[in-house]
Amino acid sequence: MPKVSQQEYKALPLRVHAFLADVPLHDVWAVDLPSPRAGITLEQFRRRAASMCLCTPSLVVRALLAVRQFVGRCFGWDRVVSDKTPATFADRLTPADRARSLALAGTREASDSPFRVVYHFENEQLDEVINRTVHAAALSALAETANGYRFYFAVYVRNVGWLTPLYMRLIDPLRTLIVYPSLLRSVRANWNRAMGAA
Repeated sequence: MPKVSQQEYKALPLRVHAFLADVPLHDVWAVDLPSPRAGITLEQFRRRAASMCLCTPSLVVRALLAVRQFVGRCFGWDRVVSDKTPATFADRLTPADRARSLALAGTREASDSPFRVVYHFENEQLDEVINRTVHAAALSALAETANGYRFYFAVYVRNVGWLTPLYMRLIDPLRTLIVYPSLLRSVRANWNRAMGAA
């Protein structure tokens, strides 16, 4: 599952480009999906895949996440200190954004997920995680192409201190070689199961 150019990604008509204009875009990944019909949105895919997450972590990815959670507990990375916590990206939402969103800001993706929804539009969803290592946002978007669909996954990272660059350098090989390729393969598999008969 390849990384895609930031130019390709930034050419998409997405709210996130203006919304996080001041937050560094770390990288963008994409997976091409077959076209059962025209006009499918990210929200329709999500509803059709109601019994499954859009991306299903593999056993290896779940093990890596468990190690990260264990290390985070040991070093206190995930404890939030209120006076040092950066403002949530949800504070940037306009009334129009809130009216357009299909989910309330702050909603957890899953009960055990560290990510919270910032906004969820028909074809674009922004989630965030804030802890002592990073303030990161993950953008999922679906775009129709000439030959089908392309699912984009972009990661934005805002520095929260001296640990952020070190932490990102440490996890980047695992993200790029194992985690994101695995998650995007699962997006394709879930798309094929959920949308095959669309």
